[in-house]
Amino acid sequence: MLKIKLVNIDTEEVIAERVKGAYTFWSRFKGLMLTESMPKNGALHIYPCTAIHTFFMKYRIDIIYLNKEKEIVGIEEDMEPGKIGKKFMNVKSVIELPAGMIQSTSTIIGQKVAIVGQE
Repeated sequence: MLKIKLVNIDTEEVIAERVKGAYTFWSRFKGLMLTESMPKNGALHIYPCTAIHTFFMKYRIDIIYLNKEKEIVGIEEDMEPGKIGKKFMNVKSVIELPAGMIQSTSTIIGQKVAIVGQE
C-alpha cells in the first residue's frame, strides 16, 4: 500500500504521515465538510485551490498555502468552523492539517514542502 507523506524539505521534518489528495472537482468541493475529525497525523492536499473555508466542518484546522513550487506562501493556525480563509498571493494548492500541527513542527512561511509516496 502506498503511503503519502508531507515533508518539510528545509528541515527534513515529516509534517503529516498520511496525506489524502483532493484532485477532482467533487473531492475538492467536499474537502473535509461533514467529517467528524481528522487523524492526528493526517492531512488533505487540495489542488488546484487558491482559498478555503471551514463551513459545515465540526473541528478546527491548520492550513498551509503553497505556490506552484510547493513553497509555503501563507499559514493559518487553529481556524475554527464556519470561517473563510485569508487570501495569499500566488497560491496554487492548500494543505489542511489537524489544529496544532503547525505549532508542533518548525514549519514557517518561505520553506518548501514535498508530498512523497513510500511503500
